[in-house]
Amino acid sequence: MSRLEQLLQHAFGVASDDLAKARHFQQRNSGTLEHILVNMGALAEENLPALYTQYLELPPFSDFSLGELAQAQQGRGYDELFSYGWLVVSSQEGQLDVLAQNPLNPEAMELFEELCADRQYRLFAVSEAQFDSVVQPLLALTTEDETQLEQLSSFEEDKLREMASEAPVVNLLNSLIAKGLKLAASDMHLEPVAGTYRVRMRIDGVLKEVDTIPSRLSIPVISRLKILSGMDIAEKRRPQDGKIDIKVANEKLDIRVSALPLADGESMVLRFLRQQSITYDVASLGLSEDILQAIMGDIRKTSGVVLLTGPTGSGKTTSLYTFLSLLNDESRKIITLEDPVEYQLRGINQVQVQSDIGFGFAEGLRSIVRQDPDVIMLGEIRDAETARIAMQSALTGHLVFSTVHTNDAPSAFTRLLDLGAEEYLLNAALVSIVAQRLVRKLCSHCSEAADNSEQLTQLYPQLLDSQFRHGAPLRLRQAVGCEHCGNTGYKGRMAVIEYLAIDDQVRALKKDQHFLQKAIAYHRQQGGRGLVDDGLLKVAQGLTTVEEVMRVAN
Repeated sequence: MSRLEQLLQHAFGVASDDLAKARHFQQRNSGTLEHILVNMGALAEENLPALYTQYLELPPFSDFSLGELAQAQQGRGYDELFSYGWLVVSSQEGQLDVLAQNPLNPEAMELFEELCADRQYRLFAVSEAQFDSVVQPLLALTTEDETQLEQLSSFEEDKLREMASEAPVVNLLNSLIAKGLKLAASDMHLEPVAGTYRVRMRIDGVLKEVDTIPSRLSIPVISRLKILSGMDIAEKRRPQDGKIDIKVANEKLDIRVSALPLADGESMVLRFLRQQSITYDVASLGLSEDILQAIMGDIRKTSGVVLLTGPTGSGKTTSLYTFLSLLNDESRKIITLEDPVEYQLRGINQVQVQSDIGFGFAEGLRSIVRQDPDVIMLGEIRDAETARIAMQSALTGHLVFSTVHTNDAPSAFTRLLDLGAEEYLLNAALVSIVAQRLVRKLCSHCSEAADNSEQLTQLYPQLLDSQFRHGAPLRLRQAVGCEHCGNTGYKGRMAVIEYLAIDDQVRALKKDQHFLQKAIAYHRQQGGRGLVDDGLLKVAQGLTTVEEVMRVAN
């Protein structure tokens, strides 16, 4: 047994069985023994500096005084050491002090000996947090701070590619993507904050910080993302977009990547599109029964326009795909026009908008109509020409689904008028307008009866109205938090809907500045619910909370 193994077993409590497993893994796959044990969970990562200090008989980090430092060593070789997690600093006495996260790294040690063979030095084993805590204030002490930071952020392209392919960078990015999939995140955001990059995941529509990328790895990670997504890694002044196709645990994953230059770095956003995890089942939308029946009646029509409205991320595309899936059989030809095509639907003809070659929604829609479709889905109505062709297509015997960006259902009517659509076409073609938001559902494992039920019913008296609840019992519950929901109290999302049928009364309303108020009043008279009301109905059913509904729909 080596001295390192003896230390691991006797000083740090690693079990002999774990040590044997780590040795076996090392023989088959290489790697360092201590890091294999960390990945196994047999050794705490924060114990690594103490392990290295004892094994190499180094001075403890507590003896290291930042006040004695003069400046960090600069230059290509020292920058390369920095990428290994080594920082070389000259003290006021002229000797070198070296902070190393892994003093046993052979490549770093070989490079260091080439650079500093004739210099006296002290080597300190430090944790990642200790390393980062020293780097930023140390650079602030030098007179060449901006030059140093600029050097660290403008490596030559070949150097960037080399750093981006190193094992620590590859493993870090892979682990972040794996974490995003495990947490069922829809997006991952990498943003520069105070010299490091914070990693946030959007889980059930809410951003949550899950990790931090240390400054020494931020540029290599960003470069690797650019390489994988087909971006120009040397371009840092203009926004870029790319795509990564990978397979994780036998599951195909499409990742849409967006890079946006900021004042202090680049913001990278990864959107996860998981083909196999998406099910377009109408039950998964969580629609209230009366609204579901109304929408089902609309999509059974042979002509007309059904509009979905709401902000980005409100689930409009998922709802549209679900409706199309219900209609998708051998008797119907369905064509979609999207920007971009995010998910492939079996048996449906999906067309990608190509704005750079002049193939936009209007041009695509003209071509689609010549294909004799029964059902058309437009990703979005953005201009008067697209609106006019969509309405005319509905009048000539096509069922058309599309989206617009407005806050509620009646506003979609005025939005189309503002775009330049003719009022008579809207009156003749529109069947219904569906405004949608997504609220988080209470975790089924940990939610409990609300302890403020009396206060809630006083604030929202409709909760006590049996007619409002369609006769169902009142079940007010609250979020708690457990391991199943990441201690948020919520797991999954469902739609809250405002459904506006375009009947003769709505068509007869004058489309002037008073239209919205009159349409909303008529909608309420007919028993229609707004977004908040539909959300409160789900609160009464014990599916979500008032706080969640007000966060999203108010």
